[in-house]
Amino acid sequence: MSAPLDIFLICPPGLEKALAAEAAGHGFAPARAVAGGVEVTGDWPEVWRANLMLRGAVRVLVRIGSFRAFHLAQLDKRARKFPWSDILRPDVPIRVEVTTNKRSKIYHAGAAAQRIETAIKETLGAPVSPEAALTLKARFDDNLVTFSLDSSGESLHKRGFKEAVNKAPMRETLAVLFLREAGYSGTEPVLDPMCGSGTFPIEAAEIAMGLAPGRARSFAFESLASYDAEAWNTMRSSVKPRTTDQHFYGSDRDQGAIAMSARNAEAAGVSAHTTFTCTSISDLKRPDGPAGLVIVNPPYGGRIGNKKPLFALHASLGTKLKSEFKGWRVAIITTEASLAKATGLNLTAGPYVPHGGLKVRLYQSGQF
Repeated sequence: MSAPLDIFLICPPGLEKALAAEAAGHGFAPARAVAGGVEVTGDWPEVWRANLMLRGAVRVLVRIGSFRAFHLAQLDKRARKFPWSDILRPDVPIRVEVTTNKRSKIYHAGAAAQRIETAIKETLGAPVSPEAALTLKARFDDNLVTFSLDSSGESLHKRGFKEAVNKAPMRETLAVLFLREAGYSGTEPVLDPMCGSGTFPIEAAEIAMGLAPGRARSFAFESLASYDAEAWNTMRSSVKPRTTDQHFYGSDRDQGAIAMSARNAEAAGVSAHTTFTCTSISDLKRPDGPAGLVIVNPPYGGRIGNKKPLFALHASLGTKLKSEFKGWRVAIITTEASLAKATGLNLTAGPYVPHGGLKVRLYQSGQF
C-alpha cells in the first residue's frame, strides 16, 4: 500500500481556520491550518474529492516527492531519476514553476527550471510549455527540492457556470469562507443588499442544497497518470442534492446587476431558492419568514476613490438594518474600521484578508 499523499489546500491568508473547519467537516484529515492554507493527507481519490467538494479552497496542491540538490549538475542528475512516469503522462504538456530562497545553494530559478524541464522532456517525453494547463511547482528551501502538482488547474473559485460578473467581484472561495466565519451553515436565509453578481446568495443556496462546487468543471488532475475516469464519474455522480426550505435573497440598485445575478442563479441550478430585486438600501425590506444572516460587501474607498459618500452609505445601511431586521445577524466586509463604525452597529472585527490588492476584514454582529 502506497504512503498517503501530502495535500495542501490554498486559501487567502487569515482564513486558514475557516478552511480547516470546512475540510474537517468533509472528513479530510488531519486538516491542520498553517500559513496560507490547510494540510491534509490522502490518496489520489481524496485529491479529486477535495477539488470537487471544498468551497473555500483556492487550489489543491499535491506533494509528489523531494530530494536534496546542492548544485545544478546534481539537480539535473536527480531530476532525471525522479519517477515522472508514475505521475505524469508523456502526451500531456506541463509547465514548471520554480521558487528559491537564500538558504539554498541553487538560487537561480530560471536555471533550475531549465534543468527540471529538460529532465522531464528527455526521460518522460512530455512537452513543456508555459501555456500548459498542468503545473509542476518546484520549491528550493535549504537545499531541499520539493515537487508539487497543482491538481486544480484553473482557480477553484471558477465553479464552471457563472456567466457574468460585476466590477470588483468577490471570488466565490473568499465569499464562502466569510459566510462560514459569519456562522452560516446552510440552515437559515441569507440576504445581500448589494449583491452585484449574486455570489453570496448563490453560494449560500448551494450549501443549503448540498451541491458540489466542482460539479460543473474540469480539473488538471484529469490529465495525470493516476486518473481513473470511471472512478471519478462515480464519485461526482454520488453527490446528491438535498431539499431545503430556506430561501436566499439579493438586492441591488443596479438593474443590470439583478439581471446578472438571476442568470447566474439559473445557471447554478438554484433559481428556485433565490430571489433578486432591484432595490436601494433606503427601500430595503425584511423578507417574510425566519431571521437569518445579512452579509454585504459594500463599496470602500480603495475601490472608488472618494470616501466621503461612503460614510453616509454605511450609516444608512446600519439604520435600515436596525429598523427592519430585528433578530437577524449582520456581517460587513470593508477595509476600514471607521466605515464599519459608521453603521452604528455593534460589530466585532475578524482578521485582515487580502482582496483585490487591498486588506479587508469581516465585521459582524450577533442577533439584534
